[in-house]
Amino acid sequence: MASQKFIHDTIALVYDFDGTLCPLPMQEYTVLPSLGISPKEFWKEVKEEAINTQSEEMLVYMRLLFEKAEEKKVHISKENLNKLAKKIIYFDGVETWFNRINEFVKAEGDGKVKIKHYVISAGMLEVLEGITIKKHFSNIFASAYHFDHHGRATFPKQLITDTVKTQFLFRINKGKENISESINQHTPEHERAIPFSNIIYVGDGLTDVPSMTVTKQSGGHSVAVYEKKGLNACRDLLKAERVHFIAPANYSENSLLEKRMKLLLKSVITSITYERELFFCRNEHNITKE
Repeated sequence: MASQKFIHDTIALVYDFDGTLCPLPMQEYTVLPSLGISPKEFWKEVKEEAINTQSEEMLVYMRLLFEKAEEKKVHISKENLNKLAKKIIYFDGVETWFNRINEFVKAEGDGKVKIKHYVISAGMLEVLEGITIKKHFSNIFASAYHFDHHGRATFPKQLITDTVKTQFLFRINKGKENISESINQHTPEHERAIPFSNIIYVGDGLTDVPSMTVTKQSGGHSVAVYEKKGLNACRDLLKAERVHFIAPANYSENSLLEKRMKLLLKSVITSITYERELFFCRNEHNITKE
């Protein structure tokens, strides 16, 4: 007898963080001010050292941050970073966005469609674990430090670059969200937890291109948000067909972003409704996918 359980009824709304949910890099709200370091000078030093030593910028910034803390004799623990996260300022409407989107999906899908929110960020996991909106996310993937028994960061234990972000899209897709789980083994499409057709990726620019491209080419959807200075970059993404929609980074009720996101969600919900009915029709006649 064919299976009676339809599993592809969940939408994954996946966000970048810096520049997407908040205007500035998270370090500029948190650890850099606590060390009295100029963000402009810090990022300049990171870029110059990465070029001069042919190093990965992410690794350079993660090392320099804690070297500078040592120079200033400032102890930055995981707990400190969690607390500093409360200083992050979000784009308008972000803090009420998730409940509004959840209610919309519940109503539009007649209670039969679920939604999960995720963050995939090149930023600091230790900061993101303390953000005020953490409760809304099913999971947060970000770069992270190893802390020794003194509570001191010693080296990066996880590094998420622009291209590595795509790994976590496949983790969401395959339902293997634990970093220790391998995603290399083939998983038939009908056995995957969340099909790419049910995934919407939200980012703000060129650093999100690999994730936008993978999502869109795999049958999913992508949206780019911008402040005024980022408009041209987002227009380029739209022109290159790397995103479905662009909109100002205003998450307020009735904003252009909310209207376009709801239109996209309606489309996904309609597709889920169709796939569910197709599934039950095949089940009625004992027809299963190989």
